[in-house]
Amino acid sequence: MLVDFNTLPEESRVWIYQANRSFTDSEIEEISAKVEQFIENWTAHGGDLKVGYLIEYKRFIVLGLNQNLNKATGCSIDASVHFIQQLEKDYNVDLMDKMNVSYKQGQFIAYKSLTDFKKMAKDKAVSKNTIVFNNLVTNIAEFKNNWEVPASDSWHSRFLK
Repeated sequence: MLVDFNTLPEESRVWIYQANRSFTDSEIEEISAKVEQFIENWTAHGGDLKVGYLIEYKRFIVLGLNQNLNKATGCSIDASVHFIQQLEKDYNVDLMDKMNVSYKQGQFIAYKSLTDFKKMAKDKAVSKNTIVFNNLVTNIAEFKNNWEVPASDSWHSRFLK
């Protein structure tokens, strides 16, 4: 069941899928409709799941699940992965590769492979103050407080001297 993401409790589980490019406005409209349809039909062992979503910076699809009603199960998580993989095919975009880094470059969002990000850190092209997106956050509280942070406050810090 689709709910407003902002009404989900802080302990709600989140999944963040970052795209390797920005979505166009028309793609965002289409993707939003597809995400809403998926959420309306997403269940765990036949039980409704209370889910909200966001599309942030035209690049990140964020799903939030209130686990107080029902928790996601292996089959329901598999269904969400298959849905995201279908979006990848439909829009010729990479959403599942966790070995890439998104960070702010002024008002723009940059996207680099982890190898390129490490090289940029070594070359001082990014610093501990560079705002990065920590897509490893697991719940809404972490999403609100630790998703968009200086690299020094994220796992990215290990690459910065």
